[in-house]
Amino acid sequence: MTQLLGLTLLSMVLTFILIIPFIDFLYKLKLRRQHQATVDIFNEPTPLFDKFNAWKVGTPFGGGVLIIAIVTTVFLWSIGIFNIQVNPWELFTILFTFISFGILGMFDDAKKLVTKPEKYFLLGVRFRYKFIIQWLLALIPATVLYFNLNYTFLFIKGIGLADIGFLYIPFAAFVIVAFANAFNIADGLDGLSPGLLLISLVAFLAISFTNLDQGLGVFIAVLMGSVAAFLYFNIYRARIWLGDVGSLSLGACLAIIGLLTGKTLAIAVIGGVFVLEVGSSLIQILGKKLLHRKIFPVAPLHLYFFKRGWDEPKIVMRGWLLGVFFAVLGLYLAFFNK
Repeated sequence: MTQLLGLTLLSMVLTFILIIPFIDFLYKLKLRRQHQATVDIFNEPTPLFDKFNAWKVGTPFGGGVLIIAIVTTVFLWSIGIFNIQVNPWELFTILFTFISFGILGMFDDAKKLVTKPEKYFLLGVRFRYKFIIQWLLALIPATVLYFNLNYTFLFIKGIGLADIGFLYIPFAAFVIVAFANAFNIADGLDGLSPGLLLISLVAFLAISFTNLDQGLGVFIAVLMGSVAAFLYFNIYRARIWLGDVGSLSLGACLAIIGLLTGKTLAIAVIGGVFVLEVGSSLIQILGKKLLHRKIFPVAPLHLYFFKRGWDEPKIVMRGWLLGVFFAVLGLYLAFFNK
């Protein structure tokens, strides 16, 4: 426990030290949104959201790059210096997901910097094709979980362990893709996604203790420190944003952490706010496609509260409180089912 706390503090301090010059570096590179107009999931304008977020124009994005670099470096260093026993396939699963989804997110971030993204490789590719790329990336760790780490089961309350065999691969890939997009959707408000992630990580760290998975516990501890330091600069009014490089990476990584704990139900419950965010968007999409009308006035969920007149800090802090509730509930279910 002392070792994990020390690594959390190390990661936190390193992020605090490097993030200010990193923000200055992003300004020099002009990695910041050049306009305020945003669109919803149907590519329709959201004037209400833009009205209250006009001041965000010029805020740099790309903080996910710093988090990925620090966490990966400290994690690998800690494994070597403390001689921590980690299954090499588990190590591959964590880092591949963490880094590959970050690289994919870079293309979305780069798209915001050019006027004609269709002229550049992958920048002009439509979301449906990038969605396919997400699935291809997710299938790699999902396959490793099945073939190399022998994950073939789901825990179903009242039934116990259900071996679903080869179906575990598409299931795991679905969880990874779903959380990557859910995190990305929820990252529209200052501090919301990183705060929810931090709450979820605390819960999963507790679960990793019961599983005696030292390597996973170390990774979670290091990630907690870096995300906590980043959150200091990301809360309202944010000085830096994660960008898609961070939101896709951290969302997919949260899914992998949940899958590695083996607590199937806990993944959806602990990440309950993310599920609500992506669920509201999915319902809106289905309503538009099947019923030819919107189910909600706006989607995702946090935009609805904007429409109701809630201030951004109120939405975020109440989101965190809901996240705490889901984390406690998820821990209860995880330990109750044990």
